[in-house]
Amino acid sequence: MSTKRLLREAKKVADKRMTEDEAVARLRSGMTVGIGGWGSRRKPMSLVRAILRSSLRDLAIVSYGGPDVGLLCAAGKVRHLIYAFVSLDSIPLEPHFQAARQSGAVEVTEYDEVMLHWALYAASLRLPFLPTRAGLGSDVMRLNPRLRTVTSPYDDGEELLAVPALPLDAALIHLNRADAAGNAQFLGPDLYFDDLFATAAERTYVSCERVLPTQELLAGGGISSLRIHRWMVDGVVEAPNGAHFTSCAPDYERDEEFQRDYATAAGDPRTWAEFAAAYLSGSESDYQRAVSARVAAGAAARASAGGVSR
Repeated sequence: MSTKRLLREAKKVADKRMTEDEAVARLRSGMTVGIGGWGSRRKPMSLVRAILRSSLRDLAIVSYGGPDVGLLCAAGKVRHLIYAFVSLDSIPLEPHFQAARQSGAVEVTEYDEVMLHWALYAASLRLPFLPTRAGLGSDVMRLNPRLRTVTSPYDDGEELLAVPALPLDAALIHLNRADAAGNAQFLGPDLYFDDLFATAAERTYVSCERVLPTQELLAGGGISSLRIHRWMVDGVVEAPNGAHFTSCAPDYERDEEFQRDYATAAGDPRTWAEFAAAYLSGSESDYQRAVSARVAAGAAARASAGGVSR
């Protein structure tokens, strides 16, 4: 092959666009799957909903958890959960997670936030572990008896916790913008370690609010907002409102009313069955139509109430 042809081939960039269901079809039962975002913020919810529709089971889920964890636990998809917390932010404890944790339905590994960060970072660096002071002197050591300490080889001789690497079979993350090749951009206040989930994983699937031509990405944010690079990414899913009901700032905030209804429904099997039938029984398009109809009905009700009050 000539040098010119090699250069032409090198300039070709794969189009990695796919649907949620196509991305999830590449996963397998028993995999260790990392889910980006933080609590009820910028979660790849359309991909999570695709897992709910799939036959996947016995998953090990790694997450700074929110409703992603709760929904997967409620659906019986989770065998092992590795987490630092599972919260809905404005609702302190995710109710489906709480039920699964209290019943012993899932095996758990509970780290603090720094330890989970370090576990993902070690996997990203392809190291067996990273040392930290986090966790020392806490119940983390008692709850995770397989954890080990190491002694610094230098003059200080300090004892440190050796956080084991946490390699992922796959990672699912949601960003504000991406191009078809997998360069992805966050426009909100925080990346939430999505880059570490991506680099700790064998495969990474990015959902985003909009897919743009590469040259347009910098129009929305500076170069520092482009923290997910195409070499990290195996699939790109354009998913407008795909993080709902979690936030995806600045595109939209958390749907607090929907989240409250979700949490309330989780507390009663009959109410949960009705909620799931309304929002989780069909495709992603069905979900988005149901959410839009709910928003329209709420707006009409408020307008009607305003007219009566006048």
